[in-house]
Amino acid sequence: DINGLAELAYIKLDGSQLRIGALARHADLLDSAVAGQCFPIFHDAERVVADPIVRLWGTVGGSLCQADPSEDLSAAFAATHATAVIRGAGGDREVPVREFHLGPYETVVGRGELLAEVRVPVSSGRGRTGSAYEKVDRRTGDWAVVAAGAALEVADGAIVHAGIALAAVGGGITSAAAEESLVGAAVSDGAFARAAALAADA
Repeated sequence: DINGLAELAYIKLDGSQLRIGALARHADLLDSAVAGQCFPIFHDAERVVADPIVRLWGTVGGSLCQADPSEDLSAAFAATHATAVIRGAGGDREVPVREFHLGPYETVVGRGELLAEVRVPVSSGRGRTGSAYEKVDRRTGDWAVVAAGAALEVADGAIVHAGIALAAVGGGITSAAAEESLVGAAVSDGAFARAAALAADA
């Protein structure tokens, strides 16, 4: 039981990164004003995680390390191009969240290591940013039947940065083709429809 490692329970803005300790609770992320201001996707995702008891006791790191293919935060962090900080006796190593899961219930965390932190890059300020998470489930708080997370940065009417991630759909959690189709495109229903079709194909 690692609940006593209180030094890993934090959420803070540090320069160009939002840093989230692995033992931050779901409720902490849901209540965090700085996280919601930078990335509304986290509040969207946390609102649909299980029930209040799970959100009070469950942790961000625990959810990522469980590696359930239907898990909400994995898609949210993948969409925002987050990085996992894995700590061991030899020091820290960083792994993109998009490479963190090797398959269902399997991660890159090795023997004698633990997930210590998740770092999310904050917008460079070139344009306006937005993010969201949508989930289809059988009952409120249930595992996703399908879910999608997206994060965009728009400048001068064009998309300059895009992140898309899917949960519970099988295959890879992200679609590089869908993201690439958005970068440089004008903000329009047509651009989003093309990206959606590419994500579905993936």
